[in-house]
Amino acid sequence: MKVEQIYTGCIAHAAYYLESNGEAAIFDPLREVQPYIDRAKKDNAKIKYVFETHFHADFVSGHLDLAQKEGAKIVYGPTAKPGFEALVAEDNQEFKVGNYTVKVLYTPGHTLESTTYLLIDEKGKEHGIISGDTLFIGDVGRPDLAQHVIADLTEEKLARMLFHSLRNKIMPLSDELIVYPNHGAGSACGKMMSKETTDTLGNQKKTNYALRPDMTEDEFVKELLTGLTTPPGYFPKNVLMNIQGYESLDTIMERGNKALSLDEFEKLSTSLEVLLLDTRRAEDFAKGFIPNSLNIGLESNFAMWVGELIPNIKQKIVLITYPGKEEESIIRLSRVGYDYAIGYLEGGFETWKNSGMLIDTVNRITADHLENELEKNIPLIDVRKKSEFNAEHVLDAINIPLNELANRLNEIPKGKPFILNCAGGYRSMIAASILKQNGFTNFKDVIGGFNAIKNEGIPTTEFVCPSTLL
Repeated sequence: MKVEQIYTGCIAHAAYYLESNGEAAIFDPLREVQPYIDRAKKDNAKIKYVFETHFHADFVSGHLDLAQKEGAKIVYGPTAKPGFEALVAEDNQEFKVGNYTVKVLYTPGHTLESTTYLLIDEKGKEHGIISGDTLFIGDVGRPDLAQHVIADLTEEKLARMLFHSLRNKIMPLSDELIVYPNHGAGSACGKMMSKETTDTLGNQKKTNYALRPDMTEDEFVKELLTGLTTPPGYFPKNVLMNIQGYESLDTIMERGNKALSLDEFEKLSTSLEVLLLDTRRAEDFAKGFIPNSLNIGLESNFAMWVGELIPNIKQKIVLITYPGKEEESIIRLSRVGYDYAIGYLEGGFETWKNSGMLIDTVNRITADHLENELEKNIPLIDVRKKSEFNAEHVLDAINIPLNELANRLNEIPKGKPFILNCAGGYRSMIAASILKQNGFTNFKDVIGGFNAIKNEGIPTTEFVCPSTLL
């Protein structure tokens, strides 16, 4: 059976391409749809359907642009109420894609409309399931996201729905089926996903905690809801965009992909309505940056941190990028619904620097110099997630996770020196740029972060799990 996973690591997202006899279907596409169109053209195929497993929270789907460009029909599972033309399927309804069959399995729980698609080959043999956020590799979808959009739902109600969806619709299927989930490790849509992005259903029945055959419904609900962190603030906004509709990516690119002269850029940079976003690597940002700019580098989980740290999804954004990275920056902003980039500084930071304009820098130290600093009782602020910090951290370090930093600035005295670290330097540089925006200057960042610190043998402490939690 010809099914391909198209994986985007920076947001831990998997879309799927299915093709048979000149017809194709795309499952859970990203915002930029041209790669799917190009893939179908390679097979001389026409995209017939866009299947959505649910209204996504962590990214804006490309269903509308695919439908407009290719004439494809958008398909949702039962109970979905999209604000645009789409086919809302019935449970067990079947769709033909060439000689293949796609069967709808209604599996509510992650969200109310969550649906799994059973793939059946030309001989009638069941091949796999595109499970969306119902079933991951090693985990299942968290049930606390839809409640932020639908008022009368609770996470417990959805968790109980998910328990029955898994046991009545998924677990009775053949062990040989391949599980094709919508996300892998790193996504905030689950809490303990595997780095593997496919597996057999049989192996998941053996290894996935949520599929234990002897698990009661109450046990399932308790285990599923324990340890859930607060979902990123942009999730409900992305859900609404996926339900209600949005502008075409072509329109967004036309608005944002505009080269700004130094004079144009400077005028915009003084506006309170405009955010300066620098997408360069941490090490380059530290050596010199435009004052008051926010650094979120493209090389890591760019879109996720944009969504976490920029509260207004309609924020006007002017970009500072490496030359040639402007279009990629705009596309990756759009993946999480930040559609209001209004231009970029032509020539990037070097244009600003070469003009003699004022620049700022971030002081950095190597891990082998950190111990000397700590002996002076200079505080070390660790901006990793609480779970990372609890696992292991430098002795006496203070944990202020990056996504909480803006709301906890009052805990950091401006007049005293301190040091920043994260895991490898990416997040601590984002933190440094936020601190600089807020008038903090007397701090240093550890190059290489905690990974480098551990290699130097600096004293650390590990979290010891209380016996009551074992």
